[in-house]
Amino acid sequence: MISIQNRITAFAKLGDFLSQFSNEGIIKKDNIEYNEIFFDVFKHQIKLSEEKNSWFTKDNLLFTLNTWSKSLNNNNLENFIKNSVISETFSSKKVAIILAGNVPLVGFHDFLSVLISGHSVLVKQSSNDKHLLPFIAKYLEHVEEGFKGKITFTEEKLSDFDAVIATGSDNTARYFEYYFKNKPNIIRKSRNSVAVLTGKETEDDLIKLSDDVFQYFGLGCRSVSKIYVPKGYNFDAFFTGMYAKRDIINNAKYANNYDYNKAVYLMSEFDLLENGFLMIKEDESYSSPIATVFYEYYDNEIDLKIKLYQDKEKIQCIVAKDFIENEVAFGQTQHPKLTDFADGVNTLEFLSNL
Repeated sequence: MISIQNRITAFAKLGDFLSQFSNEGIIKKDNIEYNEIFFDVFKHQIKLSEEKNSWFTKDNLLFTLNTWSKSLNNNNLENFIKNSVISETFSSKKVAIILAGNVPLVGFHDFLSVLISGHSVLVKQSSNDKHLLPFIAKYLEHVEEGFKGKITFTEEKLSDFDAVIATGSDNTARYFEYYFKNKPNIIRKSRNSVAVLTGKETEDDLIKLSDDVFQYFGLGCRSVSKIYVPKGYNFDAFFTGMYAKRDIINNAKYANNYDYNKAVYLMSEFDLLENGFLMIKEDESYSSPIATVFYEYYDNEIDLKIKLYQDKEKIQCIVAKDFIENEVAFGQTQHPKLTDFADGVNTLEFLSNL
């Protein structure tokens, strides 16, 4: 059994290793354990990830790695587990995790949670994101030998496990709920994030909001896919903020989606506003297509708060300024803390009760 402190230390060392890979550059540092074995090979894994999935641009991959490197330090990891009942002597279970592939390393938080809780992990990856996590697992096994034998990857049908954490679409979630009904489970469905605008936002607020809209091309559950605006809202300021991300149209896959969705809207004679790389369309749905943000008008803040509460099972983040409890600041949706559990379900609590 690996001690809790040794688990924390291992993930902190992983954070140090990942700190060499950021949007400012890939820079090899001194005093990183096992760098001579892993640094160049990890650069190659990043390249493979980019080649395999054209949504996984180098910028997005490095953004992910840099974000995790900042989270994985001793202080953050100790705060992460301090309110959990993690015992040094409890019975270790094998926990299966089924990972989505919409953004790079999207299931890493579950992977971290299972291992830092002292359990073994059985990982079923998405075919869209297969290169980074197995390599990270190898690094962890080198810095902490006690992890050897506790991390398994499979492409086969899951078997021989005690609990499961699965993430997928609403359709796959229904399958998961049926298939895993006899096991302790966390089943995550599709969620989207929204922003509430009042018209009092500064130019800087809306530029930061462009990060929430465009990071990962809007494919993450923490990506803002819908905005709420007051009646009579002038969208000029919103589009001015979004203009900061105008170069996104240079990505061929994004541009193809933009052209396709624009053609569909025009043929359907929908009213929409667009600026050459983003369309906004009035729609009550939360999940908007790529290159599109839905919007909905509100009459008063109290009614909107009630609506957002009633729809909380569909919403991951609410971006706003002094509007609602647990709101996320502009520009911060893709910088969650370790304690920002997906869907508001405390994974560590679930794992400690197995």
